Amino acid sequence: MAIGPFQLLIVVLIIVLLFGTKKLRGIGGDLGAAVKGFKKALSDEPNDAKPQQNDAEFPPKQLNETANQNAETAKQKDKDQA
Repeated sequence: MAIGPFQLLIVVLIIVLLFGTKKLRGIGGDLGAAVKGFKKALSDEPNDAKPQQNDAEFPPKQLNETANQNAETAKQKDKDQA
């Protein structure tokens, strides 16, 4: 059984009577703003992946280098305390 235009009009009329036009307008505006924000977030995603021009460039460190530096720092602190 298909819903015809007359039945759809009755459903819309009942919804307007229950919620009121002010509340429905507010809900529609909030929903539109949410969709717009979602679309903007999706379109901004590729731009975030690109590095900015102002960022400083540092050579990548290996985990071994960081561990060695931490060990050397700890040894130096032990010598200073002794």
